[in-house]
Amino acid sequence: MINFIDTKSATEIKFKIDKIINKNVISNAYIFYGPENIGKKETALRFIAEIIKTNDSDFDTYKKIKNNNYADFLKIEPTFISKGSLINQSEISKEKNQTTKSLIRIEQIRKIKVFLGKKSIRTTKKFILIEDAHLLNESASNCLLKTLEEPTNGVFILLTSNLNLLIDTIISRCQIIRFKPYSYEELKQLIEQTPDKNIDLMSDNEVLENLIFISNGSPGKLLEYLKIWNQIPSNIKYEIKFPLKNYENILFLAKNIITHLNLNEQEFLLNYMQCNWWKKTQDKKIVETLETIKTNIISNIQPRTAWEVGLLKLKLENF
Repeated sequence: MINFIDTKSATEIKFKIDKIINKNVISNAYIFYGPENIGKKETALRFIAEIIKTNDSDFDTYKKIKNNNYADFLKIEPTFISKGSLINQSEISKEKNQTTKSLIRIEQIRKIKVFLGKKSIRTTKKFILIEDAHLLNESASNCLLKTLEEPTNGVFILLTSNLNLLIDTIISRCQIIRFKPYSYEELKQLIEQTPDKNIDLMSDNEVLENLIFISNGSPGKLLEYLKIWNQIPSNIKYEIKFPLKNYENILFLAKNIITHLNLNEQEFLLNYMQCNWWKKTQDKKIVETLETIKTNIISNIQPRTAWEVGLLKLKLENF
């Protein structure tokens, strides 16, 4: 495990957080907005711990919050429905198929009202962290809005990578702290200092550029994608350099992909192929067809069928 490199944006956020705490001008709601895996959650947890320190001398506060084991802290995250029960997103393996969409539901937001209705145990405030807040469904959003409108003893921090999916009335009641994406050079530097990088990767500028592009400015995503890329069999990497023109190669590739890659790795591969094939063809239909394959896989259509039908469609329409 390596630390993310320091950036001007990270320094600005730290300064802003320190200023809020030192001047004791804490709002009741914040939105931490930026790319996935860029440090929003870690910053939020440390922010909460620093606020608590002003009233509670417990040296293990941060550790307890991180382990979701602090009496005045509540974490809400997206859930799946499994056999009539809500299962937290963090408890589900990425390799496992899900028949329901990951969402934050009204039942979870109602728990916040119950939580706030109880007297604080260790501090004068209660703290609520909502991960992937853009996955609030409509009823949950409206319920949360009412909770934010009421005077409470709570401090809310909403984490999101997609601000546009939050309703305007929620956004208007929160202070926004933006986590800016890493630049190309910052992400390249991050890969260069990664101890387990693939040696061949650094000599292949095309692969490096594609991985950085699809990481969308997120250092955490880039490290995840680097790990996945290193595990993909070399014959699959070779076959996806260009759009396939041979029926036999298409069927072989589809079989090879579902044999060796789990669903998370398949989704990564489709993102990579969209980037790579767009740069080489500038063909919008290719990108759209690959997106359809991704949608079908996420929707639990049999993966091999999704790959074969999608890749054969590309062959028929473009070659």
